[in-house]
Amino acid sequence: MEFRNLGRSGLKVSEIAYGNWLTHGSQVEEDAARACVRAALDEGITTFDTADVYAGTRAEAVLGRALKGQRREGLEICTKVYWPTGPGMNDRGLSRKHILESIHGSLRRLETDYVDLYQAHRFDYETPLEETLRAFDDLVRQGKVLYIGVSEWRAEEIERALKIADEMGLDRIVSSQPQYSMLWRVIEEEVVPLSEREGVGQIVWSPIGQGVLTGKYLPGRPLPEGSRATDDKGGADMIKRYLNDDVLTRVQRLRPIADELGLSMAQLAIAWTLQNPNVSAAIVGASRPEQVADNVKAAGVKLDEDVLKRIDDVLGPVVIRDPAKTGSPPRRP
Repeated sequence: MEFRNLGRSGLKVSEIAYGNWLTHGSQVEEDAARACVRAALDEGITTFDTADVYAGTRAEAVLGRALKGQRREGLEICTKVYWPTGPGMNDRGLSRKHILESIHGSLRRLETDYVDLYQAHRFDYETPLEETLRAFDDLVRQGKVLYIGVSEWRAEEIERALKIADEMGLDRIVSSQPQYSMLWRVIEEEVVPLSEREGVGQIVWSPIGQGVLTGKYLPGRPLPEGSRATDDKGGADMIKRYLNDDVLTRVQRLRPIADELGLSMAQLAIAWTLQNPNVSAAIVGASRPEQVADNVKAAGVKLDEDVLKRIDDVLGPVVIRDPAKTGSPPRRP
């Protein structure tokens, strides 16, 4: 396993991080989830990403039990806050109340005294940013959170938060967690240049394009039984944007490139994201331990400029680049 600094901070994270968005607590039984976590640890992964909202808080609890007994100082545990975790009006967003109550719930479920990285899961237009940043800073000062990050924020939102933190003398954002893959490059035009200037690192999710970049979805063929595309409990809605013959045909044309490099299609896709120097880690998920073992082989892989150009030539017009498609909520007037 290779390691990188998280942005300009001193925190080192494993290039391949393990995430449990669509698996633990919902799609995968706990025994299988624990086997995947053990495989991740065996492969040298030290960075684990989750969120309070995943599987209605169950994902955090499963991860906490799976990591129990591990040396806490040897792990980087990351979680998030924003989405509803209860029925009340204050059980959501980035208010001081929700942030403070949510971190206590996350720490209890994760069975830890602190998290290494606490991330604002989306931007909150209903809460003053000063209130949100002060609440995060208080958690840092209390030792319950070591570093602060965001997920799916636009460049302008990150920039505003950094400016306010500097003016108020608060802890700065050190990371951004966006979707990023060969097919989905919406961060490249605005988020990445800002992040490079300001020392913010990317921990990217869905580096294999919801599974499409593994090559298992074939043009003109039925969807594989049991795949994410057939799972209406999570993931099917997101993957459908790629399930057209043009995208799937172009993805199959990546196979010879992967074969020449001695990589699986998934390894090529993950390694591609890690060629971006602003990317600190790529998050992978798994329903079986062997998937973890396959994915980690992308760590340390170097792709030369000719390979990167061939990938661009193959995917061409199906690549999504519009920064307006960042997953932040719609702007308020």
